[in-house]
Amino acid sequence: MRDLFVLFINNLLPIFLAAGAGFLVARYLGVSPRAVSRITFYIFSPCLIFTLLTSGQLNGDDIMQMVVYASASILLLGAITGLIAFALRLKRSIMVALLLTVMFGNVGNFGLSLNFFAFGDSALAYASIYFVTSATLVYTLGVVLASWGKTNLRTALLGVLKVPVIYAVIIALIFNWSNWELPLPIDRTVSLLSDATIPVMIVLLGIQLYYSKVSKDILTVGLSNFLRLVASPILAIGLATFFNLQGSAYQAGVLEAAVPTAVLTTVLATEYNIEPALVTTTVFTSTLLSPLTITPLLAFLGA
Repeated sequence: MRDLFVLFINNLLPIFLAAGAGFLVARYLGVSPRAVSRITFYIFSPCLIFTLLTSGQLNGDDIMQMVVYASASILLLGAITGLIAFALRLKRSIMVALLLTVMFGNVGNFGLSLNFFAFGDSALAYASIYFVTSATLVYTLGVVLASWGKTNLRTALLGVLKVPVIYAVIIALIFNWSNWELPLPIDRTVSLLSDATIPVMIVLLGIQLYYSKVSKDILTVGLSNFLRLVASPILAIGLATFFNLQGSAYQAGVLEAAVPTAVLTTVLATEYNIEPALVTTTVFTSTLLSPLTITPLLAFLGA
């Protein structure tokens, strides 16, 4: 028990303290998450992804393996969730809300920082690939689900072109294949912004949580939390074994699959009017409950 407490103090508590600072800033200074979110989305995140991919830690095979693993983890979890929702005969809007909150974890704000604290730069590099894969699926499949009957696949795919991290990945791969290096002033600028990404993401998490709404649908919230925090990491461990992930790849892949619901799902739910109170309540509760499942998982993964 003492070991679990130490794991929580060293790896999870710093995230919650920094997020708490964001929560207080939102409450007492009225800081809106939109501006901070857009800066993170368009500036900080692409710089972090570029830096991690050009650091030389991962080769093409490593990247492809993690992309396939992340995609399989998210899509298989979605299929299981869909079957459960169908069996329970949930109405369409609640079914979509359940799919969004279960499939898409907070692999950016929460997952990247957690991997860095627990397992260092090597795991962070693998986690970044999981993050990019998840972001791509959110802006394609997630948009299609949220806008069920309101848009088409072509519109969703075009939406991916607006995601900066996709371009960061492409540019990073070109630099790797060509053995190019950034000019020193630009390299230092990108590195500086990259170093700021994780702290800003954690503070942003707290700001976003402050604006969470409350839903009375306890059963659906509870089901989503169980599938996200318990079923997802169990499934991820099985898939990691199937894909023969080793070392940092195994740790990062499983840990990314175990994080609470992505705050981004609240944006989709609000934009397309898909049970926004239910989705935001799930984000808030899953984040608060996550230490109960992630702390023993860290012990299992050898943190």
